[in-house]
Amino acid sequence: MKSDRLLSILLLLQTRGRVPAHELATRLEVSVRTIYRDIEALSASGVPVYAERGRHGGIELLAGFRTDVTGLTADESRALFILAAQGAHAALGLDVALGSALRKVMAALPAPHRPAAEVTSRRILVDATRWKGGPRPAVDLDTLQDAVFADRRLRLRYRHSGDREPRTYTVDPYGLVSKAGVWYLVADRRARPQLFRADRVHSAKTLDDPVRRRPGVELTDVWEVLRRQVEERPGGLDVTVRVRRDRLDMFLRLNASALAELPEDDGESEWVTARLSYGFVREARQLLAFSDRVEVLSPPEVREELRAAAASVTDLYQRVSGPSD
Repeated sequence: MKSDRLLSILLLLQTRGRVPAHELATRLEVSVRTIYRDIEALSASGVPVYAERGRHGGIELLAGFRTDVTGLTADESRALFILAAQGAHAALGLDVALGSALRKVMAALPAPHRPAAEVTSRRILVDATRWKGGPRPAVDLDTLQDAVFADRRLRLRYRHSGDREPRTYTVDPYGLVSKAGVWYLVADRRARPQLFRADRVHSAKTLDDPVRRRPGVELTDVWEVLRRQVEERPGGLDVTVRVRRDRLDMFLRLNASALAELPEDDGESEWVTARLSYGFVREARQLLAFSDRVEVLSPPEVREELRAAAASVTDLYQRVSGPSD
């Protein structure tokens, strides 16, 4: 609706300052011509908005103009109180600020919508952490957050999965992303996007050098590229296994991210066949946790990897416990 679009334009200008017409058009999924017609409508209604053309031009509100927007719908009011990943606010030191902000929003809501918003906050809870993910190490996001907001480069001591010792990197951060309760630093390293798990950062130092981001590239753009690299890994290793029914539910929960497709289950057979996709052979070692409840059917190199891993564990325990009587 046009009224919703006008309100969206007003809010964007109020929070962003000068915004190019083409960016408004992209965000609101209309043409640039429509944006200029909307600006004329806002101006005719008394909103002090103006447009400047040219390379550095854009649409802007008159300096000092503010408006209190109370025209929220009932659904919009409820949506504000369904906050995903509540732990994210605490990790960033914003949990107290969040509570204060919600109280202010509640006070500003239209009176008819306040009861519905309050009930929503008590009846809907979103917990983004995964079941039985195991204890996670404490994550210090302060330095990462400071560099992100100060637009400064970072020097990291970072340990990759499978490495014993951390490596040193100088990176250009775009921002922080919380994915299923795990924090990631999204950054460029030598002008190429790279993902760093915050709980693997041994140390971080904010440098005096200004960040060197690629022109026109935003956090959402880089995250989308990295997310696809993780979820759509080319040349993945396809592994076929069969799982005993009494462990099927646990198997599906713990291997959800590696499932290539849901297994076909007739509800009666003792064994159920499933297909997994791993980036490399060593990732399949996690199947050892299921002991004889999971059998690898293919490929042969994964079966051999699991045999070798099991033999190493057996040998270790024999050396620790010493010769048996």
